Amino acid sequence: MADQAQLQQMFARILLARVRQDQYPSTTQMNLLEQSLPPDMLEDYVNVLFEKVLTDPVPSIPMLKRIQRLAVPAA
Repeated sequence: MADQAQLQQMFARILLARVRQDQYPSTTQMNLLEQSLPPDMLEDYVNVLFEKVLTDPVPSIPMLKRIQRLAVPAA
């Protein structure tokens, strides 16, 4: 049986795959992912969000703010 850390990792991987796959990912799924994201997956997640912004001709302000919150240290 998997321990709690393994379950958290599996849950995060499932949500990250959904966010990567969906053109416009669910805000709820992104929030859940961010609440349970293991630190070693943060870079992968932010890269997925960067890809979405780079491929969207008019990226959403909430997505840009989400990236800013995750990628830019608070002043």
